[in-house]
Amino acid sequence: MRKDSEITAIPPEAQRVSSNLRWSGWICFWVQIVLGVISTLALLLAVPSLLGNDERSQGTGVGVFFAICGLITLGVCIYYSFRYTNIAKLLNNPNPAIRPKKADTIKVIRIGLTTNILGLLFSIMGTQAVVGSVLVKSLQQSPGLGVGGASARFVLPVDMFSIQANTTAITAYFVGIVTSLWLLNRITR
Repeated sequence: MRKDSEITAIPPEAQRVSSNLRWSGWICFWVQIVLGVISTLALLLAVPSLLGNDERSQGTGVGVFFAICGLITLGVCIYYSFRYTNIAKLLNNPNPAIRPKKADTIKVIRIGLTTNILGLLFSIMGTQAVVGSVLVKSLQQSPGLGVGGASARFVLPVDMFSIQANTTAITAYFVGIVTSLWLLNRITR
């Protein structure tokens, strides 16, 4: 049984923050899910080439490693995007004891922001490793059609899939960072 003294109207500020958290959390969640699936598919297409090629360059292996680290981090980022929507539901609760405090909400958003920045770092490092490897390979190729020679000298599909996986993840992190910064701006007004 509820006591009427415990139930109050939801303050307009809490309603505004709840609305911002709800719609931005869902947009970020779905954009990151779609981009994460694309990045995962690109990485899965790279793995057979990576495992079956003993002559691959060092940069590609490092790029795939960082892509995997980035995708794991992206999973955490997606969790935080979904968590924003849960906080929005709690803010709409008429019981003030259940509503999260402003400081707690800001803390969750900052953790989400930090996680997106960490994932961005992983993906940038992976992209730089593979792009550097592809640059070296392209500079070593002689003009015209190359016949024979070590395949490590040529740009391989695994290189391109790794670049695709990392750059798609970078886009997902960008969306997460923009969302978190926008939310922090809206909440701390």
